[in-house]
Amino acid sequence: MIVREVKEKEKTDYNKLVSHVIQSWEWGEFRKKMGVDLVRLGHFDGKRMVLAYQLTFHPVPFFKSTIGYFPKGPMLNKLMVESLSKVGEEKKAAFIKIEPNVEKTKDKRLKTKDSIGELGLVPAKKSLFTKFNFVIDLTKDEQGLLSAMQQKTRYNIKVAQKKGVEVYESTKKEDFEVYLKLYFETTRRQKYFGHTEAYHRKVWETLMPAGLARVLVAKYRKKPLVAWMLLNFKDTLYYPYGGSSMENREVMASNLIAWEAIRLGKRMGLKFFDMWGALEPDANEKNPWFGFHRFKAGYGPAHVEYIGTY
Repeated sequence: MIVREVKEKEKTDYNKLVSHVIQSWEWGEFRKKMGVDLVRLGHFDGKRMVLAYQLTFHPVPFFKSTIGYFPKGPMLNKLMVESLSKVGEEKKAAFIKIEPNVEKTKDKRLKTKDSIGELGLVPAKKSLFTKFNFVIDLTKDEQGLLSAMQQKTRYNIKVAQKKGVEVYESTKKEDFEVYLKLYFETTRRQKYFGHTEAYHRKVWETLMPAGLARVLVAKYRKKPLVAWMLLNFKDTLYYPYGGSSMENREVMASNLIAWEAIRLGKRMGLKFFDMWGALEPDANEKNPWFGFHRFKAGYGPAHVEYIGTY
């Protein structure tokens, strides 16, 4: 087996092997446009690529070293660990933080801590992606999806519909600007640090032309109240970013935009709606993210646990 960097001409083969939008070729191009040092590796059986993944390296201020970050890739094996160690040495990495896109209940090698230790993986104290997530099965029909929701969520969707809230999908520049305005309005109001404007613009400029990004906008009386940026890759629709106005909260525009996102995923022929994170089971109501967690839970998603950060 040969491990080497993937070439531009191998983009199609690369995308066939990765499973998450964060691991897609297009996302890697976005990261490079942001000035991030990115490495794509492929494992080749002869001329055939059989495994692929990408990771980034970030300089440590005031030190001649870097930190590697490898999110949402496959479960590691011995050859991957050896290859990552070699690249890490070349990049003068203090460590590589790894967050596999592997559900805890679906990999037999994870039944004992010894199997993790044998690969040289050490549990990390802090994670970047959440260990838990909410995922909706889009193969259900609309009635099945509605039945799985909490009663209050269904009620709020009906309120928005009766009030005349309108939701539409767009890839137009002016609607992306609406999204940006509402996103930063939300970060200021809720006092959390989101990604920079340059970050969002580069995501959009890179993924939208490739058909992997779009916005949903909810309007009430022609006034934008909520906007989400949605990403799609293979069989999954992702909801990573969104923003909302404090105006007209009573019309429940956020509830309707979530429902329309689910319906959009179905129209696109996708199988899953990934809600980009959740709190742990029995989450503490005092957690600052509990309200967002509860909002997502109202749509009846599966509560998924990944294997964690190493």
